[in-house]
Amino acid sequence: MNPLFHQLFDDAAIFPPGDVPLPAAVAAHRERAASPLAPLLGPFVCPAARWDELVAAAGAGPPLRVSLILREPGERIPSAAGIEVAAVEAPAGALMLGHHGTPCHAYHEMPVGEISVPRLAALRDAGVRLKIRTGGVRAEAFPPVSSLAAAIVAAVRADIGFKLTAGLHDPIRHRDPMTGFEHHGFLNVILAVARALQGHDAAQALADADGARVATAVSRIGAGTAAAVRRHFTGFGTCSITEPVDGLIRYGLLEDPR
Repeated sequence: MNPLFHQLFDDAAIFPPGDVPLPAAVAAHRERAASPLAPLLGPFVCPAARWDELVAAAGAGPPLRVSLILREPGERIPSAAGIEVAAVEAPAGALMLGHHGTPCHAYHEMPVGEISVPRLAALRDAGVRLKIRTGGVRAEAFPPVSSLAAAIVAAVRADIGFKLTAGLHDPIRHRDPMTGFEHHGFLNVILAVARALQGHDAAQALADADGARVATAVSRIGAGTAAAVRRHFTGFGTCSITEPVDGLIRYGLLEDPR
């Protein structure tokens, strides 16, 4: 498997528009984790407010890797047998007050318009990574190409890891025919990070809606650049694992592991 796709897909099945009931989502995640899809799979994403429900759903099954979403500054990171908190995600303040030095990865969500190299350098020095929202139920939740490209370039310059969340089910940039929203593609993001690392135009890579061209460019990323891309772009949350997997298969970047 191409290392660009290793643990790329964080399982956010319980969030809109998927809204899968938590017990069913945990069961489906465990099925994938025990299947040939396992190398593609990141942690299961869950709000800390649903911790008790998560523990009940996890039961006595195999260990469950979780990315936990915090809401309050200084909020305690819970623990339970059979659950590994691999990452925590939080808005402004919640991570910087009380979670410095946490043994798991910590992500701070920041609007794209507030991202700058100095602010990201401060996050990096605090041991925190960046989280960027790239979609939602309103058009304004989808950042423009220019804004997301600037954020990616800033992350590369600040030498910080980042994850994205929402709107990236499809590999290639496209307009959703039902909502009219312009979605970013996760292959476009991979290519944009590679271009930023090479000093080229990240915005052009993000804006390209030609799937064959983008997929071909991604397939030509060398091993050294691929490792650097994934050191920065650590993954993205998606309420569907099936759709991005099908997209990789469709563009010839993955043999059907099922």
